[in-house]
Order: sequence, then structure tokens, then C-alpha cells
Amino acid sequence: MAALPEAGSFQLVELDRLRAEELEAVLEEETELWRQVFDWDFRPSADLVRRFVRMRALSGWALAAAGHVIGYSYFVVEDAKGLIGDLYVRSPFRSGELESRLLEAVLTSLFAGAQVRRVEAQLMLLESPFERPIPYRELWRGYRRYFMAAELAGIGRLPRAASADQIRVEGFRDGMEEAAARLIAAAYKGHIDSQINDQYRSVSGARRFLANIVQYPGCGAFYAPASLVAIDPASRELVGLVLASLVSARAGHITQICTAPEARGRGVGYELLRRSMGELARAGCTKVSLTVTAANGRAVQLYQRAGFEILRSFAAYVWTRG
Repeated sequence: MAALPEAGSFQLVELDRLRAEELEAVLEEETELWRQVFDWDFRPSADLVRRFVRMRALSGWALAAAGHVIGYSYFVVEDAKGLIGDLYVRSPFRSGELESRLLEAVLTSLFAGAQVRRVEAQLMLLESPFERPIPYRELWRGYRRYFMAAELAGIGRLPRAASADQIRVEGFRDGMEEAAARLIAAAYKGHIDSQINDQYRSVSGARRFLANIVQYPGCGAFYAPASLVAIDPASRELVGLVLASLVSARAGHITQICTAPEARGRGVGYELLRRSMGELARAGCTKVSLTVTAANGRAVQLYQRAGFEILRSFAAYVWTRG
């Protein structure tokens, strides 16, 4: 496929026509911004982009000006769903118009055939995500999300949940994936987050979600000591789950936390979070972060009770057709 027609002084070019070196300035600037804004080491994710561009195996578009790449966005397709993995435009050129141009090119590619019926994206670096022009707006729905963080210096002062002795907490280990997938699907049934991520809607989708967290660096390096499960002593069933990763030398991230419907209101989620934060502190982390949907008020309040503060608002985007 040829490059899209030039608009003004900017040109869209398919990623598989580029050399990895042509993306270097963009990736270096994006890596630094992730460090500044989120205290997050983006280098493993940037290295994956470089690797797949070298292999001519990354689908997406780059934005060029005067022969230099100034932005990019890539996507993957899973069955009938497209996932926009990233979108970034360098600061001297960044604008809602150029970001939307990249986004439109990606969506046009995804919707070009009959296969893709749904596209999901969580683009944390976009400013004013709900006030900008949205391509394919008739298919779009947006959900406000928060990036929250807590300092770990005072973790020892967080009280145990009153019902902590009524559950057994163990480390998440190999062999627990199926039970964890069933728990995730049950916990998110009818939940707003299942509208954002359709993997939450089924056990098979939750299995893929778990595999992505454990195996790939998008949410950091999976950290087993701070990944825990809560087990009901009577039924011996999993009633709670927290998964954690390391996103830099001093920062951890909670990648998943959920509680079985029958165990809600018993402090299970709070106790798992408190213990996971303690393990991250013992690993040398000084802070921990997580993301949460703004409409999930109970979860936001729980995290605030554990010392988290809202640092950034961003959007989850979903486009559906048919």
C-alpha cells in the first residue's frame, strides 16, 4: 500500500516502510516522557517496537515532516478486535490535529476489511482526550480513567483489614491461571471495565489477559512476590487477586486487582493491596501506581484510603461497528 497523500507539510507512511533508526528520536523522547510523567521505564516497550520494525512485522503509521519521522502509532489484530498499542507525536509538532491524523490512519487500516468489528485503545499521553476531534466518532465511546500513585514510605502504617484473619493469602503461582481467569470473569460481569476491555467478559479472554500481563512488558516486568491471591478457607476457592509488576528501579505497578462478588465488602481487596504494596516496598520500590476507571467510585475511594492520589486523567477509547 502506498503512503497516504501528503497533507500540508506532513506525510503519513506505513511503519513497514521504515527503518528502526528513523524512529529513534521519537522513541527516545517518548521514553523520557514516560520517565518524567509516570516514573516508568519505557525502554523495554521501545525495544519491542524497534525489534518488530526491523522485522517489518509492525502494523501502523508514522508521521513524517521534511524527511524526518515525528510520530507513530501501531496496532495489532486479535480475531475481530483491533488494539492500538501506542500513539506518540514529538513535542515540537504535537497537536490534537496531528494526533488525530495518525489515529484516523490507524482506524482506517483496521476497518478496511470486514474482520475487525471493535477497536480498543488506552493512550495515556494524549492531552485533553475528550476535547479533541475523534475520528470515526459515530462508532466511538470514551471512558475517563485515572492514573493514581502512592508513596510507599508509610506502608507500615496502613492498618490490616478487620476481616484479614478470615481469608488465607498466598502467592500467585503456576497452576492458578485457570482459577484466576474464572475469578476475573466473575468479578467483571456487568462491570464498566468489561465495556472497556472485552477480555473481561469471558474465561478465555481473561486467560489471554493474564498471559499478556505475565509475559509481555507493556505493564512492566511481572513481579511474583507482590502478586497474591485470597482463598476462602471454607470453600478453598479464590475470592481475590492482585497482580503487580516493576516498571522502574524504584516503582511498582498494580496491574490487576479484583474480588469475587460473594466476597465484596469484607476488606479482601484492601488487604491484598496492602500486602502487595508491602512486598513492593521490600523490593526497594519507593512508590506504586495503578489505573482505575473514574466511574468506579468505590475502587477510587479504596485506593485513596490506601494512600493513592490521582496524578493524571486519561481516556480509554472503544470503537464498535455492526
